[in-house]
Amino acid sequence: MKKPRIPRRLKEYSPRDLLIVGLPLLIVVFAGFWLASRYIRPAPPDTLIIATGGEGGAYQRFGAAYKDVLARYGIQVTEEASAGSTENLERLRDPEHAVDAAFIQGGTARVQDDDTLVSLGGLYNEPLWIFYRTELEADEKPLSRISELKGRRIAIGGTGSGTRHLALELLQANQIEAANTKLLEQGGTGLAKAFAAKRIDAAFVVGPPQSATVWTLLHTPGLKLMSLVQAEAYTRRFPYLSALVLPRGAIDLATDMPPRDIKLVAATASLVVREDTHPALIDLLMLALTEVHGGPGVFQKPGEFPRAASADFPLSKEAERYYKSGKPFLQRYLPFWAATLVDRMVVMLIPLIAVLIPVLKIAPGMYDWRVKSRIYRRYGELKFIEAEVDADPTQQTREEWLKRLDAIEHDVNRLPMPVTFADMVYTLRSHIVLVRQAIERKTTAA
Repeated sequence: MKKPRIPRRLKEYSPRDLLIVGLPLLIVVFAGFWLASRYIRPAPPDTLIIATGGEGGAYQRFGAAYKDVLARYGIQVTEEASAGSTENLERLRDPEHAVDAAFIQGGTARVQDDDTLVSLGGLYNEPLWIFYRTELEADEKPLSRISELKGRRIAIGGTGSGTRHLALELLQANQIEAANTKLLEQGGTGLAKAFAAKRIDAAFVVGPPQSATVWTLLHTPGLKLMSLVQAEAYTRRFPYLSALVLPRGAIDLATDMPPRDIKLVAATASLVVREDTHPALIDLLMLALTEVHGGPGVFQKPGEFPRAASADFPLSKEAERYYKSGKPFLQRYLPFWAATLVDRMVVMLIPLIAVLIPVLKIAPGMYDWRVKSRIYRRYGELKFIEAEVDADPTQQTREEWLKRLDAIEHDVNRLPMPVTFADMVYTLRSHIVLVRQAIERKTTAA
């Protein structure tokens, strides 16, 4: 087999010079590559665990919706049922608990100094629905103040739920407590049976109208929904609450449900993640939030949610960028896996290029200096002989002077020099001839 022809210029390069010059520079490049690798995140995981809520609740419903959206991008979502917002927060703060994200009801969290949790923004309004049995009304006058429930049997939500947390705060503000009222830690779809069996007189429920519990109680005969005349007052005392109005007929126009405008107070639900959650997963979650919560509803206009607001935790940097600029640039034009790969590679390439550019500029100069230094060294030897001859030509015989000169010329002829430096070699050889002539002339005269 015929060997490929190697360009003459490459053969004239000295491997030793290339190694001496290139090895330190190569070490610098690898050092820059290693430093860049310290800051690149690993590939995003293909699984995501979301703490939702109780059976039939809104959190569980929305968690299932996120699962469908993220499945299109190859991410498997695992829903982890819980008692509600308070328990979700405990799981997020527990490093031993494998939870990536959780639904949190606004106002249920007390931010701690060592918290490493961030919010993805407000998702939707979570109204507080207060249902009571019609038998509690005097002269068929609807109840309109929480204080009117004093001494009754009130279901305030299960342990670990956001409903219980909010109910206790509002009841305490109305001087209602366990000492003067029977407070039952009960919630969920079982409330309808408890009302039917007359085990409870009233119930606090937090959630959107689509919640199975809310929807069931709205259609349960013998129950009424309290319209809070002090709704605005509650929003002043509890800043995380907002006042809402459920318009007449908003639930069912045909049956005129509700038969009048209902004043409610509402918290804002948010999705909270751990600070070290992979940015690519946060980007996908933001897409899911927009798709699931961006439409119109009883208490919201199209595009009103999700929004860059959080009652308890700071907004994630990725979420903040999404609210300002929308979908990440690469994900607009590339599949998720490709956009993620390119994004990770850019982190590596930018510092690598920053190192390579100066290295590529320095390397030729260093090689030139390395090659020229050998020529300059022979010039030094040549100059030294010439100075000795000028000082005293009789120090050595002509043959000894010429022998030293021949040794220099022999070294010069063996120098591996690129073509670009050939003129320096020929110039040096011509100067050797001049020194030889000078030696012969001066030794003859001596």
